[in-house]
Amino acid sequence: MSICVKNRIHKHQTILVAFRIAILALGVLSLTGCASYRTPGGGASFRSLGITEQDVEEGTDHAIAMRLDRKPLASFPCSIAVVRVQGVGYRSHTAHGYGYGRFTVITNRDVESSDAFDTFRNLPGIRGIAPLNRMVLPEYLNDEADLRAAAAQVQAEMLLVYTVDTVFHVEEKLAPLSLITLGLLPDDEARVSSTVSAALIDTRNGYVYGLAEASSLQTQIANNWTSKAAIDQTRRRTEKEAFDKLVIEVESMWRNVVDEYAPLEALVPKSSATEEG
Repeated sequence: MSICVKNRIHKHQTILVAFRIAILALGVLSLTGCASYRTPGGGASFRSLGITEQDVEEGTDHAIAMRLDRKPLASFPCSIAVVRVQGVGYRSHTAHGYGYGRFTVITNRDVESSDAFDTFRNLPGIRGIAPLNRMVLPEYLNDEADLRAAAAQVQAEMLLVYTVDTVFHVEEKLAPLSLITLGLLPDDEARVSSTVSAALIDTRNGYVYGLAEASSLQTQIANNWTSKAAIDQTRRRTEKEAFDKLVIEVESMWRNVVDEYAPLEALVPKSSATEEG
């Protein structure tokens, strides 16, 4: 074999080896530095559900009159259905929205503890708590009337609707992040803020008994987010803290509702009622 032919073969082999190394490097980069965490999405707009005072004020005179004519119809003690709503297309590592339309519903407990629901059950004037699931929820979700219809199926006289809105920020970036690239974040401070908003409404006519809200903020160095799991743990920790704070706010709201609407005889402690019986 001539020297010229040998040189060509050696050159081709060198190019092939370099090509394989480049492909391997791209593969490693895609598994590390270029991997990304997509944020779950925002909370559901209570305004789109039609259960906020602002929506009433921006409506027509007829719509305002109809809402003002709504009166509380629930009797005490009462059962309360509970449902978490999120924006269209919501999806996280631990939960994804059910249904389609103007919002979605999260049917599994994600950041909510069982202790929180036990706290609600033990409040005066509450007969029971019933989380809504896919068995009673319609696939198409247009407004709060669809949720109230599901609450009626479980014989709940009130409906507690809540949503979680979490925003990711990195220092010096003005806009919230929707896609976080792993391994390429600077040594800046990362902030995750969560706000949980809730509304208590009458199942029969949508009368709003009260609103509650709570927030939480977590900060850390951005380049610590080296995996999707690390980012998601920060999200869940922030949302759980915000939800735990909401429980306290809902307790306070409920006591105001009881003071205004519940007759005294409906507030006899369960243990006392059993003993008298």
